[in-house]
Amino acid sequence: MVQEDKTVDQLNEEADIAADYLEGLLDIADYEGDIEMGIRNGRPMVQIVADDDTDIKHLIGRGGEVVDALQQLTRLAVQQRTGERSHLIVDVDGFLKRKRQVLRDMALDAVDEVRETGEAVDLKPMNSFERKVVHDVVRDEGLKSRSHGEEPHRYVTVYMKQNQDAEEEFEEDFIEE
Repeated sequence: MVQEDKTVDQLNEEADIAADYLEGLLDIADYEGDIEMGIRNGRPMVQIVADDDTDIKHLIGRGGEVVDALQQLTRLAVQQRTGERSHLIVDVDGFLKRKRQVLRDMALDAVDEVRETGEAVDLKPMNSFERKVVHDVVRDEGLKSRSHGEEPHRYVTVYMKQNQDAEEEFEEDFIEE
């Protein structure tokens, strides 16, 4: 979901507020790290980059639990200052980039399975970030996906487009003639 009607200045302001908030948290926790800010796909992004390899890994947590919590807290801090909901992304030491690649591979495996069997494939429960990555990959591959269930057990089903089989049969008949 892209920010609606927010200017680059507003997005940069959200990133600045987030960076200040996260720097304060790093100071309290006595962790060393640099803060990098930017805008990606119309969303403010703040990344904590490790000065060393020790403490900063604790800010990722098992399966990204701590990163998710930091993001939620930081979004609340931004909302408190701006009065508007933020879709800010918080990353720690490139965790989201690595996670995005794992999710992409998982989505492509599901796409391959659906193409081979013609049957829908249900993936494991995921958070909204993870589901968004999967939906984007599936759409780019020309298939469909839908989220089901309730948090924290929402999951994605990958399936063929309803009329895709009919289109393929039509193309085969047309080519044979």
